[in-house]
Amino acid sequence: MKTHLLPAIKLTLVCIVFFVGVYTAVVWGIGQVIAPNHGKGEKINYNDSNDGLYGFANIGQSFTSDNYFWSRPSAVGYNAAGSGASNKGPTNQEYLDLVQARLDSFIVHNPSLKKSDVPVEMITASGSGLDPHISPQSAMIQVDRIAQIRNISKDKIVAIVNEHTEEPLLGLFGPSRINVLKLNIALDHLK
Repeated sequence: MKTHLLPAIKLTLVCIVFFVGVYTAVVWGIGQVIAPNHGKGEKINYNDSNDGLYGFANIGQSFTSDNYFWSRPSAVGYNAAGSGASNKGPTNQEYLDLVQARLDSFIVHNPSLKKSDVPVEMITASGSGLDPHISPQSAMIQVDRIAQIRNISKDKIVAIVNEHTEEPLLGLFGPSRINVLKLNIALDHLK
């Protein structure tokens, strides 16, 4: 027993020191050097000044006004302190009712669409509840509503959507996506 217990304790202590201390310090150091704002998130300033802080680009925010692009729904009310999903399955009636209510609301605000035109991401929350992105398809289906309310040509709004579309990493990894906060700020700056 002694021959097995002592090495097990040593290995446990080495793993604790490595994974709690060394690994954490390395990841934190990389965040300080590479990540925007030293790992505290990319701040978006609306008026290009420090007093005009509008939000953080890597945390989803609620946009429900008809003159803005809508974000993906959040199961946690866009609260970064409580990130998480709803944990309700596809057979849970409460969840199904919530998704149906979101779909009905989206159709009311976008009357030119059929229910089958609405991407799933616009009526279901992401795994974290904080996803700041939508797909280009989700943005394009909102163009008619925004163009009509803001009295701007659809071509100008489509151009902004295309300009803010982020391609997959190295052209291979992940889908194309659009940061909703950045897109809505660009929309506000459109004359």
